[in-house]
Amino acid sequence: MADAARLADPAVEVRLARLDEVLAGLEAAPGPALEAVALLSEVYGEALARVLDHAEGPLRERLAEDELLGHLLVLHDMHPEPPERRAARAVEKLRPAVRERGGELEWAGLEGQVARVRLKTGGGCGSGCGSGGGSSDVTEAVRAAVLAVAPELTSVETVEAAPERVTAPAFVPLTSIRRRPVAQETP
Repeated sequence: MADAARLADPAVEVRLARLDEVLAGLEAAPGPALEAVALLSEVYGEALARVLDHAEGPLRERLAEDELLGHLLVLHDMHPEPPERRAARAVEKLRPAVRERGGELEWAGLEGQVARVRLKTGGGCGSGCGSGGGSSDVTEAVRAAVLAVAPELTSVETVEAAPERVTAPAFVPLTSIRRRPVAQETP
C-alpha cells in the first residue's frame, strides 16, 4: 500500500468512532448486516492469525507494540503478550502526562484479574488544567488506558504509595560538643 493511501492515527480514531456508531445501530436491528460484520471479522481475524504465524521474534514484537494492531490482536484474542505486560506498558506511557500534572504513577502488578497501580496526584499542575476532579480524571484515564490494552482484566485499582521515609536530621546538643583536652606527651 502506498504511503499516500495510509491513514494517520487521528483519521483511524475518527473511523473507529464512526464504526462504533454504525455497529450500535446494527445491534438494534439484527439481521443479515450484523451477520455479515461478524463473518467479516472472523475472516479478518483468521488472516491476522496467519500473519502472526509467519512473524518471527522482533517482527512479532513490533506488530504487538503497534497500537492499532495491538487492539486488533486483543479483539481477536491472539495478542502474543500477557495482559500484565500490556497493562504495565500502558501505565508507563501515561507516566509523563501524570508527572506534568504534578503526580506520580507506577505499575504495582497484577492481583488475579485486577491491575494495581500506585498513583499520587500532585496539588499543582501546569497551565491548562482547568478546575474540578483532576485526581478522578487521572484515575479514569489510567483505568481506560489499561483496560483498552488488556480487556481480559476486570478492573484497575489504585494502591497506596509507599510512605516516603523521612529521616529527621540528627540533633546534637551544643553542650555535648567539647574540645578534647590535648594529651600531653611524656618525655
